[in-house]
Amino acid sequence: MEKVIVILPYAEIVFSLLLIIGVVLQQRGAGLGGAFGGDNFASTFYKRRGAEKFLFNFTIIVAVLFVGTAIAGFII
Repeated sequence: MEKVIVILPYAEIVFSLLLIIGVVLQQRGAGLGGAFGGDNFASTFYKRRGAEKFLFNFTIIVAVLFVGTAIAGFII
């Protein structure tokens, strides 16, 4: 139990940084290339594919893990 108490703040820091990176790389109304200077004005509705879908799912998973570690920090 003491190891969890020691590791928990570091896990929160790592998850928060990963969450920030995941959110910043996503841009509304543009593909993943839009984050790096590309334009995608033609499509207003599209399906996520490839790296963009992975980044979207990764961000959701990291957000859930971050909230879980924050709640665990209050409980412990």
